[in-house]
Amino acid sequence: MILAVASGKGGTGKTTIAVNLALCSPTPVQLLDCDVEEPNCHIFLKPHLDCREAVSLLIPSVDAAKCNGCGDCGRVCQYHAILPLGRNVMVFPELCHACGGCAKACPTGAIQEVEREIGFVETGFAERVAFVQGTLAIGQPAAPPIIRAVRRHIRDDRLNIVDCAPGTSCPVVTAIRGSDYVLLVTEPTPFGLHDLKLAVATVRLLGIPFGVVINRVGVGDNRVQSFCAAEGVEVLLEIPDDRRIAEAYSRGQTATDAVPELRKVFCDLLLALDKRFFANKESGRTSAPTPRQAAPFSEGPAGRVADASRKRAPNETCGAGGK
Repeated sequence: MILAVASGKGGTGKTTIAVNLALCSPTPVQLLDCDVEEPNCHIFLKPHLDCREAVSLLIPSVDAAKCNGCGDCGRVCQYHAILPLGRNVMVFPELCHACGGCAKACPTGAIQEVEREIGFVETGFAERVAFVQGTLAIGQPAAPPIIRAVRRHIRDDRLNIVDCAPGTSCPVVTAIRGSDYVLLVTEPTPFGLHDLKLAVATVRLLGIPFGVVINRVGVGDNRVQSFCAAEGVEVLLEIPDDRRIAEAYSRGQTATDAVPELRKVFCDLLLALDKRFFANKESGRTSAPTPRQAAPFSEGPAGRVADASRKRAPNETCGAGGK
C-alpha cells in the first residue's frame, strides 16, 4: 500500500503525521521523504543512513563543429533551454527538462547528452522503519526527478508512507501520483481552509481516494469541518492543539513520545486504511475508510534521469529493504 501524506498549506503538521504513522505501524513500513527541497523526517526519526546515490539529468552538449545552424533544436524546445544563434548554440541547463527532443531533432548529430547532477537519494533505517529521502541540490529548480528517484524505492511487500511537499504544484503531483490513498493534513484556520480546497481539487483530478486529518483543533473555527461536510470529504482524524506536541517538535522529538495516547489513535487509523485497501483491491474499487474522531487527550488542551551513480561501502546494498 502507498499512503501519501500531503497538505495544501505548509506547516500544518504533515511531517508530524507521516513520521508518527510510520512509527506506529504494526506491519513492515517504509517512510519516503519526498519533500526534497527541505527534507526533515530525519530530524525526528534519526535514521542510520548507509547509502547515497546521485541523481543526474541528461543535458544537451553541442559540438559547434558539427552544427549547421539550422535552428531545429531551438524550435523543438518548449522550455527555451537551448538557443541557437547561427552556429553558436547556448544551453541553459536550469531550464532543461531532459526530454531529449533537441538531440533527436538535430539533423547533423551535433547534440550529445551529458549527465548533470541535480541532487541525491539516501537510504537507511531507523529501528524497524526503512527510510528513504531525497535532497535537491542548492540552486537546482527541478524537484520532480529527485522525487521520482525516491519513489523508485517503493516496495510491494510493506506499507509505504510518502511525505510530500506542501502546495499543489508539480512536486506534489509527482509525489502523490500512483498512491493508493492520500491523507490531506490541514488546520482550522482561514489559510488552512483556503489551501485545503486547492489540495482537494488536485487529488480529485488525479482520481485518488483521500481523507482529511485536522491538526491543532481548537486554535481556529469549524469552517474546515463545514467545508468537508458540504463537499462530502471525510474527516478521518482530529488532533487537538496540545503544547506538549509543539514542545516535543521543537526538540526534534515525536508526538507519540510527548503524548502516548496518540499511539493507539495512529495505529487504529492505519488499520482502518489497511483493511479498506485490501477490501478494495479484491473488489477492484476505491473508496475512503469510515471516518473517526480522536477523543481529547487526558492532559492539557486538546523527465528522463540518467543512471544513478552509487557510492557505497563494500558488501553494502543500496536501498531500504530487508528489515
